[in-house]
Amino acid sequence: MSAPGRPPTANPAVPGTAGRPTTRVELSGGDVVLIVDDVPDNLSVLHDALDESGYTVLVATDGEQALQRAAQARPDLILLDAVMPGLDGFEVARRLKAEPATATIPIVFMTGLTETDHVVAAFDAGGIDYVTKPIRAREVIARIAAHLQAARERRQARQALDAFGHATLAVRSADGRIVWQTPLARDLLRGWALATPQPLQADGARSMQPVLGEDLRDWLQAQTVRVATGQESQPLTLARQGQRLACILQAATGEDEWLLVLQEQSDQATLELLAQGFGLTAREAEVLHWVVQGKTNRDIGDILSLSPRTVHKHLEHVFAKLGVETRTAAAGRALKLIAAGRPRGAEPPA
Repeated sequence: MSAPGRPPTANPAVPGTAGRPTTRVELSGGDVVLIVDDVPDNLSVLHDALDESGYTVLVATDGEQALQRAAQARPDLILLDAVMPGLDGFEVARRLKAEPATATIPIVFMTGLTETDHVVAAFDAGGIDYVTKPIRAREVIARIAAHLQAARERRQARQALDAFGHATLAVRSADGRIVWQTPLARDLLRGWALATPQPLQADGARSMQPVLGEDLRDWLQAQTVRVATGQESQPLTLARQGQRLACILQAATGEDEWLLVLQEQSDQATLELLAQGFGLTAREAEVLHWVVQGKTNRDIGDILSLSPRTVHKHLEHVFAKLGVETRTAAAGRALKLIAAGRPRGAEPPA
């Protein structure tokens, strides 16, 4: 650690890498705290106090530098001055919360502005707490310790969910805003293009939380209505190129806030077997697969983005190729092939 009184500029600076993906820089010492303030005296006082308390301290003197430091180092917590020239702390916070890599970093605002509007602005921008200037180092350190412990517990809980294959997110049903999400859920939402950034607000800024796409949002609102009327929710299944994604409404976690679980599965091997075994096209194999799952023509159309009439046409071709006349018979032949795992020539006699 640095000796008491050492200026913050002696702390190792982390070069920014704005505009390209980064991984967290591993720094020796304890939890990493990034201090952002344009006043050197404030930086010096906080740097020394945190350093003596066992934290690894990074500093930034303006908003752009703060964004670069955060993207590169992924600090465990950010102490952020609200009022700075150029990018102020509120805009810095909004940008950090809009990026998945930095969205979960706790932000504690430092401000000499105690009017209600400024306090509300700090929380709206994504802050979890604020401290007023002049800074009292012992109070700041106590708040940091509490927030780091809470963040650690939340991170461990999300990692545990992902470790068991539960891609989980909390969403507001009214507007589809994603309140929090595990890394696996974020990857699935991105891979299936099911979430978008929040629209620009009146001041030109974006909210820190993305929102669900329209189709998923409509499904969520319909399911919350079902639950409110005493009915069971129905999962939404999406399909593309042999992949399936099931969206399941798990539980309410608060007023108008719901927990969703995403589960991805691959049907590619089964589809290839059906296509090879019965001489089906890729689309016909998909239709037959969902017939085996007990889906109606309308259900299959919703899953595959086809009209029920188009599904019916595909089924006519499937029936002809399988030499059957009913859905039940087609499903029976498909199940026998899947169970045997062999193409039609090696299929056991019906």
